[in-house]
Amino acid sequence: MKSIEPDRPPARTASSASPPDTSSSAPASGVADAAADAAADASPGAPPPGPPPSPRQTKWLWLAVVAMLIQQAFSYLSTLVLPIAAPAISEATGLGISLVGVYTAIMYVASTLSAGASGSFIRRFGALRVSQAALVLMGLGLVFSWPGWAILFAVTAFVIGSGSAVSTPASSDLLGRYCPPRHAPLIFSIKQTGVPVGGILAGALVPAFTIALGWQGAFVACGAMCLVLAFALQPLRAEFDQYRVRSHRISMQAVLHTVRAVLVHRRLRELALCSVSWVGLQAIYGAFLFAFLADGLGYPPETAGWVFAAGNAAAVGARILWGWIASRFLNARALLGGLAVVMAAASIATASFGPGWPVVAVAAVAVVYAGTAISWHGVLLAEIARLSPVDRIGATTGGVLLFTSTGIMVYPLIYGAILEATGSYAPGFIVAALPALYTGLRMLRRRGRAALPR
Repeated sequence: MKSIEPDRPPARTASSASPPDTSSSAPASGVADAAADAAADASPGAPPPGPPPSPRQTKWLWLAVVAMLIQQAFSYLSTLVLPIAAPAISEATGLGISLVGVYTAIMYVASTLSAGASGSFIRRFGALRVSQAALVLMGLGLVFSWPGWAILFAVTAFVIGSGSAVSTPASSDLLGRYCPPRHAPLIFSIKQTGVPVGGILAGALVPAFTIALGWQGAFVACGAMCLVLAFALQPLRAEFDQYRVRSHRISMQAVLHTVRAVLVHRRLRELALCSVSWVGLQAIYGAFLFAFLADGLGYPPETAGWVFAAGNAAAVGARILWGWIASRFLNARALLGGLAVVMAAASIATASFGPGWPVVAVAAVAVVYAGTAISWHGVLLAEIARLSPVDRIGATTGGVLLFTSTGIMVYPLIYGAILEATGSYAPGFIVAALPALYTGLRMLRRRGRAALPR
């Protein structure tokens, strides 16, 4: 292979990416983390500027952003096909809509397991190849759901979850190699707009496919799109996977090392644990909002899909806005804490929906809900990348997301149980809001204490 060393993404300095040091003692780690916390809290703005990227690096950075945005969109879309088609599936098969919670929980059990192991696969095969494999898994999982058997839904949920979990660590690993640290919150947030874009596509396409082709046709059509995209990414692999380590061994020990690295690093541990409550609200939005509107409030599927898509459309702009703010004005902890408080308030407002609410008002709450609960990820991922050595961004991201995925796994299951017990969609939104409210206030309080004069 020809040398491309002059155009390699610049290595990070110790100040711009401090690795989670699993070999140091606990007291030393605590001192280092305290110093890092104080430095971050004292500086509300962006990281100091580094050397400007080369034209070649800039070109490949934007190609990476576009490619990963698209694969992230289809990754999220694949997880929403069943929740959005649930009313039609229930009518055709007799399966209860509350089983969406079980389906989502199975999906994210697989996601949790897959996220922890993703770093080793990325290091050995490359981020682009792992993204392609994820799309194939999700596509096949959707296609083979068409018989409509409950046991088959459980199997395909596991397959889809295994694929969807690795899309974010893979894209973070790829962007971390090309993105200047100063612009990371904005760039990662732009890439993460793929999630609400996937929600927009799901809200628009799944109801339309269901009406035109039946619910089975909707699954097959969405699965086919994932498979086509996997092959369409192939021309980019020579560039994006050139840093893979073919000799890297995939083992459970590597997964345990990644988990330990997250737990011993104070900031990474805080991000991992707090994000469980934030992603839980995202999971409730994706899994049950459409059913709440269509089944609970009697909205036509087209109207429910429009409200769902409107929220996701707002989240596209919100993700970019939060990334821009984190790049220039506010540090990640303060911004994430504020977003957590607002998303909790929006979830509580959603619980108050009733027949007397105008559709426009419902859509406005959905916009605020999605603009916070589905829009914080870019800021989180950029902060993880900042705290990670450049050659372990994918592994560290997977380690944090292993914890985060438990929220996506547990929240829909709890919500489904509450729905089954009460017959009402409202209580679950209130219960889900409380942990996010607590973590948001906690982060804001710690931020405020750090800002007090000593």
